[in-house]
Amino acid sequence: MPTLFQVRNYRVFFWSDEIGEPIHVHIGVGKPSPNSTKIWITSKGGCIVAHNRSKIPQHVLNNLLEIISAQYFLICDEWEKFFGADTIKYYC
Repeated sequence: MPTLFQVRNYRVFFWSDEIGEPIHVHIGVGKPSPNSTKIWITSKGGCIVAHNRSKIPQHVLNNLLEIISAQYFLICDEWEKFFGADTIKYYC
């Protein structure tokens, strides 16, 4: 379960068993949990909320989405390093 970066107490990560899924990250407070918020990464460098199970307040989530979009290349690089080259598929 690689942690990509942290913004205050919000950890941005992906699970190590999600190979084959379109590229995405999870956001959670503290330790990663199954109730983390899931964010799809788009081919244009944006992001889409799949679900907000960790109930991050909307104004905070909006800020986190901007940061995730700004870290598009880092996220893609780390995904490929972990899952292997040419493994990135996009939700849209």
